[in-house]
Amino acid sequence: MESILVIEDNPDTREWLKALAEEAFPGARVDEEATLEAGRAALEKGYNLALVDLSLPDGSGVDILIDIQTGHPDTFAVVTTIYDDDRHLFDAIRAGAKGYLLKDQPRERLVAQLKGIARGDPPLSPGVSRRILRYLAGGARRTESDAPRLTDREMEVLGLLSRGFNRHEIGKALDITANTAAGYVKSIYRKLHVSGRAEAIREAIGYGLVSTGRPEGD
Repeated sequence: MESILVIEDNPDTREWLKALAEEAFPGARVDEEATLEAGRAALEKGYNLALVDLSLPDGSGVDILIDIQTGHPDTFAVVTTIYDDDRHLFDAIRAGAKGYLLKDQPRERLVAQLKGIARGDPPLSPGVSRRILRYLAGGARRTESDAPRLTDREMEVLGLLSRGFNRHEIGKALDITANTAAGYVKSIYRKLHVSGRAEAIREAIGYGLVSTGRPEGD
């Protein structure tokens, strides 16, 4: 790991995570950001690893994970959080997290888990691993066949949403009015049982309805 981005709003915790990253990957450049928007801007520089807090002052770290998965697939995203529950865990995994570390672990264990990335070991806290195994054992994984039925046009709109298009841009791309595009977006939200773009993309990725890579030509 040559470059690492830490996205964490608490200054003390941010410095602590930076120190952990420097210990795990000596010589790596470690940058820090405290907000969702600053993290998004920093990602444009390109990083090998991102340590992402889920609770940020201007939004959810899940939105950053979606950005990484759809626009920066070469960045290895790891959640660093206090949240030890299924909702936060599986939302993060569906959004693209490759690891999920709880901050209350001993320092040496966290460093060892980060070092394991170089060996191909996913950095997961022990309790998190047990939750994932329990989830898989219960056959709860969602597939595209489980997904809500979207029309062909709604799938087109969803694909453009996942690329960051707003309703005016969607309308122009599909040769429809912005109001018609907004109607399709509302229908998608209703069928996916979500209330916003980030949630819609997260659910769509979870069901395999949209690609997780950067579209060709972007």
